[in-house]
Amino acid sequence: MRRRLALLLLPAALLVVLPQRVLADAKPSAPREPDKLAQARSHIEAGQWAAAHAELVRLNDTASADWNNLMGYLQRKKASPDLAAAERYYDAALRIDPGHRGALEYSGELYLMKGDLASAERRLAALDKACFFGCEQYTDLKKAIERYKAAGNQYVPAK
Repeated sequence: MRRRLALLLLPAALLVVLPQRVLADAKPSAPREPDKLAQARSHIEAGQWAAAHAELVRLNDTASADWNNLMGYLQRKKASPDLAAAERYYDAALRIDPGHRGALEYSGELYLMKGDLASAERRLAALDKACFFGCEQYTDLKKAIERYKAAGNQYVPAK
């Protein structure tokens, strides 16, 4: 009887002891540093390409995958897109962080703009691996590829 009672109480005891043990082993997380790219992102969201570019040039954080991704995005989205420059920035972002979801998605869209469906599909496959349970970047690039194919292999920007 005592053994049976002990077996019944064991799961309840574990629920009390394990979380305390886990918390005791947990290290405090490092304080988050402020997002130094926030102002550039704000300009991008507002379509203020020149201001965003000036802010990114001011920061000159070439060792950052996020910085390179935003520079690539600006080159691709400005009134007269510079696709070669955009590709260089996306490639730099992916050298720094091969699983950078933004750079994978945006470079995939860049490849569609250049008519390179095979490279866009390779980026989609890389996103599939980077987004284990799916992510917005994977979904967006997949839709862009579907629009591209439906339009007879012509790039169609998202609305």
